[in-house]
Amino acid sequence: MNKDKIILDLCGGTGSWSKYYKDNGYDVRVITLPYYDVLTYEPPEKVYGILAAPPCTHFSIACNRLWNEKDRDGRTIEGLKVLIACLHIIAKCNPQFWALENPVGRMKQFLGEPTMIFKQTDFGFPCNKKTLLWGNFNIPQKQQHIFKEIHKLEELDYKIPELYQKEGIIKTDHDRRAAVRSITPDGFAKAFYEVNK
Repeated sequence: MNKDKIILDLCGGTGSWSKYYKDNGYDVRVITLPYYDVLTYEPPEKVYGILAAPPCTHFSIACNRLWNEKDRDGRTIEGLKVLIACLHIIAKCNPQFWALENPVGRMKQFLGEPTMIFKQTDFGFPCNKKTLLWGNFNIPQKQQHIFKEIHKLEELDYKIPELYQKEGIIKTDHDRRAAVRSITPDGFAKAFYEVNK
Protein backbone atom coordinates (compact mmCIF):
# COMPACT_ATOMS: atom_id res chain seq x y z
CA MET A 1 0.00 0.00 0.00
CA ASN A 2 2.89 2.39 0.76
CA LYS A 3 5.25 1.30 -2.02
CA ASP A 4 4.12 4.15 -4.27
CA LYS A 5 4.70 6.78 -1.58
CA ILE A 6 8.14 8.35 -2.08
CA ILE A 7 9.97 9.67 0.97
CA LEU A 8 13.09 11.75 0.36
CA ASP A 9 15.59 11.73 3.23
CA LEU A 10 17.78 14.72 2.31
CA CYS A 11 21.27 14.72 3.83
CA GLY A 12 20.02 11.57 5.52
CA GLY A 13 23.34 10.04 6.53
CA THR A 14 22.53 6.67 8.13
CA GLY A 15 18.85 6.88 7.16
CA SER A 16 17.86 6.66 10.83
CA TRP A 17 15.08 9.29 10.50
CA SER A 18 13.45 7.53 7.53
CA LYS A 19 13.93 4.01 8.95
CA TYR A 20 10.29 3.48 9.94
CA TYR A 21 9.08 4.57 6.52
CA LYS A 22 11.42 2.06 4.90
CA ASP A 23 10.41 -0.68 7.36
CA ASN A 24 6.76 -0.06 6.47
CA GLY A 25 7.17 -0.35 2.73
CA TYR A 26 7.54 3.28 1.61
CA ASP A 27 9.82 4.07 -1.33
CA VAL A 28 12.55 5.73 0.75
CA ARG A 29 15.39 7.49 -1.05
CA VAL A 30 18.28 8.64 1.13
CA ILE A 31 19.94 11.54 -0.68
CA THR A 32 23.31 11.87 1.00
CA LEU A 33 26.99 12.08 0.13
CA PRO A 34 28.99 10.36 -1.27
CA TYR A 35 26.30 8.81 -3.49
CA TYR A 36 23.89 11.72 -3.98
CA ASP A 37 24.32 15.46 -3.51
CA VAL A 38 21.32 17.66 -2.73
CA LEU A 39 23.04 20.44 -4.69
CA THR A 40 22.58 18.54 -7.96
CA TYR A 41 19.74 16.13 -7.14
CA GLU A 42 16.66 16.18 -9.35
CA PRO A 43 13.69 14.83 -7.40
CA PRO A 44 11.08 12.55 -8.94
CA GLU A 45 7.44 13.50 -9.39
CA LYS A 46 4.82 12.82 -6.73
CA VAL A 47 6.99 12.89 -3.63
CA TYR A 48 4.87 12.06 -0.59
CA GLY A 49 7.13 13.32 2.22
CA ILE A 50 10.51 14.96 2.77
CA LEU A 51 12.83 14.74 5.77
CA ALA A 52 15.81 17.11 5.62
CA ALA A 53 18.82 17.28 7.93
CA PRO A 54 21.35 19.68 6.38
CA PRO A 55 24.74 19.57 8.16
CA CYS A 56 24.83 21.78 11.23
CA THR A 57 28.61 22.29 11.12
CA HIS A 58 28.43 26.01 10.34
CA PHE A 59 25.17 26.78 12.20
CA SER A 60 25.29 24.94 15.53
CA ILE A 61 25.77 26.97 18.69
CA ALA A 62 28.53 24.49 19.57
CA CYS A 63 30.68 26.33 17.00
CA ASN A 64 29.50 29.88 17.69
CA ARG A 65 33.03 31.06 18.51
CA LEU A 66 33.89 30.36 14.84
CA TRP A 67 30.84 31.98 13.22
CA ASN A 68 32.60 35.23 12.30
CA GLU A 69 35.56 33.35 10.86
CA LYS A 70 33.24 31.08 8.86
CA ASP A 71 31.34 34.10 7.56
CA ARG A 72 34.60 35.61 6.31
CA ASP A 73 36.11 32.51 4.72
CA GLY A 74 32.95 31.32 2.94
CA ARG A 75 32.07 28.26 5.02
CA THR A 76 28.74 29.80 6.06
CA ILE A 77 27.84 30.34 2.41
CA GLU A 78 28.70 26.71 1.64
CA GLY A 79 26.38 25.59 4.43
CA LEU A 80 23.63 27.90 3.20
CA LYS A 81 23.92 26.42 -0.31
CA VAL A 82 22.98 23.03 1.13
CA LEU A 83 20.09 24.51 3.14
CA ILE A 84 18.78 26.36 0.08
CA ALA A 85 19.09 23.20 -2.04
CA CYS A 86 16.95 21.32 0.50
CA LEU A 87 14.36 24.11 0.52
CA HIS A 88 14.37 24.19 -3.29
CA ILE A 89 13.65 20.44 -3.45
CA ILE A 90 10.85 20.83 -0.89
CA ALA A 91 9.27 23.69 -2.85
CA LYS A 92 9.58 21.82 -6.14
CA CYS A 93 8.00 18.63 -4.76
CA ASN A 94 5.27 20.24 -2.64
CA PRO A 95 4.92 17.03 -0.56
CA GLN A 96 2.11 16.06 1.82
CA PHE A 97 4.48 16.79 4.70
CA TRP A 98 8.05 17.99 5.16
CA ALA A 99 10.39 18.64 8.07
CA LEU A 100 13.86 20.17 8.30
CA GLU A 101 15.97 19.71 11.42
CA ASN A 102 19.00 21.36 12.96
CA PRO A 103 20.31 21.80 16.51
CA VAL A 104 20.13 25.07 18.41
CA GLY A 105 22.18 27.70 16.62
CA ARG A 106 21.73 30.34 14.00
CA MET A 107 19.50 28.45 11.60
CA LYS A 108 16.65 30.47 13.16
CA GLN A 109 18.16 33.59 11.56
CA PHE A 110 17.41 32.10 8.14
CA LEU A 111 14.20 30.12 8.77
CA GLY A 112 12.50 31.99 11.62
CA GLU A 113 10.98 30.32 14.65
CA PRO A 114 10.87 26.51 14.52
CA THR A 115 7.66 24.50 14.37
CA MET A 116 8.91 22.18 17.14
CA ILE A 117 11.75 22.00 19.67
CA PHE A 118 12.63 18.80 21.50
CA LYS A 119 15.38 17.25 23.57
CA GLN A 120 16.50 13.77 22.70
CA THR A 121 15.47 12.71 26.22
CA ASP A 122 11.88 13.56 25.19
CA PHE A 123 11.96 10.45 23.02
CA GLY A 124 13.90 8.05 25.21
CA PHE A 125 17.50 8.78 24.20
CA PRO A 126 19.95 9.71 26.99
CA CYS A 127 21.18 13.01 25.60
CA ASN A 128 20.10 16.55 26.40
CA LYS A 129 20.85 17.87 22.92
CA LYS A 130 18.06 20.13 21.66
CA THR A 131 16.79 19.76 18.12
CA LEU A 132 14.72 22.30 16.19
CA LEU A 133 12.29 21.35 13.43
CA TRP A 134 10.77 23.55 10.77
CA GLY A 135 8.14 22.48 8.27
CA ASN A 136 4.63 21.31 7.60
CA PHE A 137 4.05 18.15 9.63
CA ASN A 138 2.06 16.69 12.48
CA ILE A 139 3.92 17.20 15.74
CA PRO A 140 4.74 13.93 17.54
CA GLN A 141 3.87 13.72 21.21
CA LYS A 142 6.86 13.83 23.50
CA GLN A 143 7.35 10.88 25.78
CA GLN A 144 7.97 10.93 29.48
CA HIS A 145 11.56 11.76 30.39
CA ILE A 146 13.18 8.39 30.91
CA PHE A 147 16.63 9.74 31.74
CA LYS A 148 17.87 12.36 34.16
CA GLU A 149 18.82 15.72 32.74
CA ILE A 150 22.36 15.73 31.40
CA HIS A 151 24.16 19.04 31.88
CA LYS A 152 27.68 18.28 30.69
CA LEU A 153 29.02 16.38 27.73
CA GLU A 154 31.23 14.42 30.14
CA GLU A 155 28.09 13.08 31.84
CA LEU A 156 26.89 11.82 28.48
CA ASP A 157 29.98 9.61 28.26
CA TYR A 158 28.77 7.79 31.38
CA LYS A 159 25.15 7.64 30.31
CA ILE A 160 25.76 5.88 26.99
CA PRO A 161 29.30 4.45 27.11
CA GLU A 162 28.10 1.31 25.31
CA LEU A 163 27.14 3.40 22.28
CA TYR A 164 30.57 5.03 22.12
CA GLN A 165 32.31 1.70 22.68
CA LYS A 166 30.28 0.15 19.87
CA GLU A 167 31.32 2.96 17.55
CA GLY A 168 34.95 2.80 18.71
CA ILE A 169 34.88 6.35 20.08
CA ILE A 170 37.29 7.62 22.70
CA LYS A 171 36.76 10.62 24.93
CA THR A 172 38.88 12.96 22.79
CA ASP A 173 37.40 11.80 19.47
CA HIS A 174 35.17 14.86 19.03
CA ASP A 175 34.30 14.40 15.35
CA ARG A 176 33.10 10.83 15.76
CA ARG A 177 31.26 11.66 18.97
CA ALA A 178 29.51 14.48 17.11
CA ALA A 179 28.58 12.06 14.33
CA VAL A 180 26.99 9.66 16.81
CA ARG A 181 25.14 12.48 18.56
CA SER A 182 23.76 13.65 15.23
CA ILE A 183 22.01 10.32 14.55
CA THR A 184 18.23 10.72 14.82
CA PRO A 185 17.07 8.99 18.03
CA ASP A 186 15.01 5.90 17.28
CA GLY A 187 12.21 6.95 19.63
CA PHE A 188 11.79 10.25 17.80
CA ALA A 189 11.94 8.61 14.36
CA LYS A 190 9.19 6.20 15.37
CA ALA A 191 7.00 8.86 16.99
CA PHE A 192 7.38 11.14 13.95
CA TYR A 193 6.44 8.31 11.59
CA GLU A 194 3.37 7.37 13.64
CA VAL A 195 1.80 10.82 13.17
CA ASN A 196 3.08 11.49 9.63
CA LYS A 197 2.17 8.34 7.66
